[in-house]
Amino acid sequence: MLQRKSLAQEVAELIRQDIRSGIYAVDEKLPAEPELMKKFGVGRSTVREAIKFLTHSGFVNVLQGVGTRVVSTTGNASLEHTLKRSEFADLFEVRQLLEIRIAEKAALNRNDEQLQRMEAELQKRGQNAVDGQLDGCVKADVAFHSIMAESCGNHLLHELYKIISVQLTQFFIEQFTDTQTFLKSQPWHEELLAQVRAQNPAKALKIVNKIIGTV
Repeated sequence: MLQRKSLAQEVAELIRQDIRSGIYAVDEKLPAEPELMKKFGVGRSTVREAIKFLTHSGFVNVLQGVGTRVVSTTGNASLEHTLKRSEFADLFEVRQLLEIRIAEKAALNRNDEQLQRMEAELQKRGQNAVDGQLDGCVKADVAFHSIMAESCGNHLLHELYKIISVQLTQFFIEQFTDTQTFLKSQPWHEELLAQVRAQNPAKALKIVNKIIGTV
């Protein structure tokens, strides 16, 4: 029986080690929950939480009715390392491609709860911009777009945006000296949210292109 404070994290790390060592190969399914419970001496909820950790870190993918399949031996680490070494021009181009598609799909697939969260982050963004609080403004901006990525209904797009947003946050904080750019683009962000709320993908696309052009 494992005795660490976070059993789920400990189990996730042990499974990661098995994946990296080749015990579970890419495209191979992990053992079923009862087998993992027996192997690690933990309950079902702990195994499920461990699988969530592995999913979020890019090692496995859970398919309903199929099982949990290994998709990578390195997880997101290699992509994150590549992004850290990338020029901003390359990062910006990837951001453009992602946000254009995200805006269109979010307008079609968003739900009320996601709209409320986007509105809350947009209000924080605007207030921080007015107050000249760059750090808070950047974080609210990235959170707004991350929720929009979540609302697009494409899990892969959402995961890619979450990874790239880490580098975007760092870049914005390092490059901008004040919040004027964010203040200028606040009305466009509000209009983007309005078009996503109205489920108008064509207009949402036009607005997001204006937003991208300000940075």
